[in-house]
Amino acid sequence: MKVVAMIPARHESTRFPGKPLVLIHGKPMIQWVYENTLNCNFIDRVIVATDNSDIACAVEGFGGEACRTSSTHETGTDRIAEIAKDIDAQIIINVQCDEPLLPPNAMEEAAAPLLNDSTICMGTLKTKIKNQDDLSNPNIVKVVTDFQDFALYFSRFPVPFVKSKAVAVDLFKHIGLYVYKKDFLMKFAGFPRSALEKAESLEQLRALENGYSIKVIETDYDPVGVDVPGDISLVEQKIKR
Repeated sequence: MKVVAMIPARHESTRFPGKPLVLIHGKPMIQWVYENTLNCNFIDRVIVATDNSDIACAVEGFGGEACRTSSTHETGTDRIAEIAKDIDAQIIINVQCDEPLLPPNAMEEAAAPLLNDSTICMGTLKTKIKNQDDLSNPNIVKVVTDFQDFALYFSRFPVPFVKSKAVAVDLFKHIGLYVYKKDFLMKFAGFPRSALEKAESLEQLRALENGYSIKVIETDYDPVGVDVPGDISLVEQKIKR
């Protein structure tokens, strides 16, 4: 199967305008993400999908590929779908532009179920919550899955609610990497934004509300994403270590 990775990147952001171009050890964040993705052996092509000329110029400046999109898209998935419809690929990977430390092996873990099982149309990642502060942080999305590791729900709220301390249950954070069969991505982008999606501001809920399953693979990778300017120093410290 031909696999194409796309990195949706917009300049305007409520919490952190210009985030893709912020420098991390002298390189724009979008370059860190692009190069990590390019190092994934099974990915045939990497494209940055953006409506911003500064981002496109920065990508082309370090030798990457950028494609311009409409400025009306409300989610990253809708943005990559605009380009994906004309791309020769069977698998599309949506790599978030605010995950500069995402390693290639995490992408391989997320993609493996779709490469090996024709019945799976969408996949993503989860990792165990080790820091209790993450539970109350709405920027860190939580996920609950069934016994076959298919998503039951995603939320910015701590889920599940553990009523009794006598009950042992692992809590998981969601890692915002998505893998789609291309034909499903086209269908997904055609659905109107759903009520839960709008309430939580989580686009993956659109798939669940429309009755589609999402495979959620557990990984050891524990991300340090960039949601607000203060996260940059945390990323730089981790790179130094």
